[in-house]
Amino acid sequence: MTNRTQSLGLAALLLSVTLAGCKPAVSPAPPPAAQVTADRLVKAESEPSQWMTYNGSYSEQRFSRLKAINTDTIKSLGLAWFADYDTNLQQAGAPLFIDGVLYVSTAWSKVYAYDARSGKQLWQYDPKVPGEWAAKVCCGLVNRGLAAFEGKIYVGTLDGRLVALDAATGKEAWSTLTFDAAKKDDPLYRYSITMAPRVAKGKVIIGASGGEFSVRGWIAAFDASTGKEAWRFHTVPGNPADGFENEAMKKAATTWSGDWWKLGGGGTVWDAAVYDPSTNLLYFGTGNGTPWNQTYRDPKGGDNLYLASIIALNVDTGEYVWHYQTTPADTWDYDSVSPMMTADIEIDGQKRHVLIQPCKNGFYYVLDAASGKLLNATPFTTVNWAKGVDMKTGRPIVVPAARYEKSAFNLRPGVQGGHGWHANAYSPDTGLIYVATQDAAFPMVPDAKFTPSTVGYNLGLDFTAPATYYQKNPKEQGGFVGYLQAMDPATGKQLWRTKENQGPTGGALATAGGLVIQGAGSDSELRAYDAKSGQQLWSFATQTASLAPPISYELDGKQYVAVSVGGAVPGGYYAPNYSRLLVFALDGKVALPPVVAYTPPPLDPPASTASADVIAAGHEAYGKYCAACHGQNGQTRGSTFPNLMLTPLLKSQADFDQVVLKGVRSARGMASFAAVLKPEDSAAVREYVISIANEAKAKAPPPPPASAPKQAHE
Repeated sequence: MTNRTQSLGLAALLLSVTLAGCKPAVSPAPPPAAQVTADRLVKAESEPSQWMTYNGSYSEQRFSRLKAINTDTIKSLGLAWFADYDTNLQQAGAPLFIDGVLYVSTAWSKVYAYDARSGKQLWQYDPKVPGEWAAKVCCGLVNRGLAAFEGKIYVGTLDGRLVALDAATGKEAWSTLTFDAAKKDDPLYRYSITMAPRVAKGKVIIGASGGEFSVRGWIAAFDASTGKEAWRFHTVPGNPADGFENEAMKKAATTWSGDWWKLGGGGTVWDAAVYDPSTNLLYFGTGNGTPWNQTYRDPKGGDNLYLASIIALNVDTGEYVWHYQTTPADTWDYDSVSPMMTADIEIDGQKRHVLIQPCKNGFYYVLDAASGKLLNATPFTTVNWAKGVDMKTGRPIVVPAARYEKSAFNLRPGVQGGHGWHANAYSPDTGLIYVATQDAAFPMVPDAKFTPSTVGYNLGLDFTAPATYYQKNPKEQGGFVGYLQAMDPATGKQLWRTKENQGPTGGALATAGGLVIQGAGSDSELRAYDAKSGQQLWSFATQTASLAPPISYELDGKQYVAVSVGGAVPGGYYAPNYSRLLVFALDGKVALPPVVAYTPPPLDPPASTASADVIAAGHEAYGKYCAACHGQNGQTRGSTFPNLMLTPLLKSQADFDQVVLKGVRSARGMASFAAVLKPEDSAAVREYVISIANEAKAKAPPPPPASAPKQAHE
């Protein structure tokens, strides 16, 4: 009986299991996407598998605590997967990794989401920025990164919107124009956004670019759920007749003279911003004045607060707490917007909580994070505009000739800066800071004919002069090189540096595996160095410029490195530039497709028949309206804009005018210049370009056979 009962019980059990197996399987619901909470952000360093905010954590040290990829295993690092972008422009965006998904922004403010295991694209978002907005952007159609919070991904767009996306679908949750909508078409409201938003205490914080045009700088906070503005802080005072928003602006106005507000003043916030939970302060940098040349914005030469400054605000209210002006009376385009970080370091035997910035002006600054007290100011690259910084007053000791009020001055660092937007890193393991450094010169030549314009830059500089300046002064050093250096964060002393590459070098990532991983700019490599010695241990040929900073994350117990690449390549604007997201892992075996052999268009201009006066007039107009994008003497900047010496439009004035005056290529970024150029001006510009193209053709050696760049390797 007992055995029968047991048998029946067993049969019943088997039957129930069988019937249960016949029921339709119910897949568990996927976890919510990007569930980044306030608590997770504050404790981001305790989740080394994730990369939830622009520079990895609120300290913005760009340090990964993952160790699987290290000085011993780096030799087996290879490509795990890659994803191509639908753009041929420079890439500056740092990815986010959150719970199995990679989010990355690209040129034109587009956003992609990828399954981090397979590389499958989950969604893409295109904000559809009007093409003509490219004429309102200073330095490339880039986007530097994203923010995430409670199921949303946030991106700033080139046309000045802050957009919240549903992290699961990429659909817009809300979109807010960050400046006065009533003035969107005002030619003096030429704002754009290229910086990565930051999230703090339920607010999304963003600033805007535009300091080369005619804008008034600001930084603002928006409710992360609704997009409603919470507070706004202007960085320079407005028209005194309208009153001042706060005491900080009232104080700042005493350091300006003339009618500065008519051209906005400048001081835009286009990159660095750091939230510090321990002080509840938001630190950010401000940019140059408008115009660059102070003579044209402030005839009395005041300090012009709060240009070229580091400012601390109460993050809850946006109220001013302290500031430090790195470059009073800036006249050199010395933005203080380069990346910053907080760190706890020992200075003179005392542990200090500090804010660190290697600045565009060539000085390395260490400030007390709570009070803004200056603790160190040391040059970290070649500096000739100042003899040093007076540590009692905090003011630079400016060389009088550097102000170029009456004659040109070959500035170092030049307007390219001793440091740009390229990310630094800090390793608490080595105690070193790793700085993407630049060494460059630029002749500051005042423009005696400067008049403000509603199209093009408002600089107060003669942008046609650099080539001529160096021809007349051959002993002056030009050029522009970049390298990575490791420094003692307390003193700024250099401990090692890498070899140089042409132009800027890429952003850096430090890891607990004893590595610093960094893009090599136009050298088209991703490299890994020993964090202690600087010895190069590994490289990968990216087939294109590598400027954006890499990140590291862990998925299913495996460490990865991801980086967005794309930029200048041989052939410039017309060549494919292989913009991609690259994802690496130990023992990765994927190979990039072979590059395509490319032959640039021939240098084949029509004959130059215009008079010297017409060519001179064209040279002047070109320098004022064209050179900033298309380069001095036709030598275009990287792959962002076409080299006009190669354009077939030179063969027909009517075709040239269709682009320059009629705006037929506005959707591709070339707006009409009819507001500032008459038909005879357009004709003179064309004749000038024809003349320099013929000069270049006469000097050019025979073209070499088409060849392909080096291939990717593991």
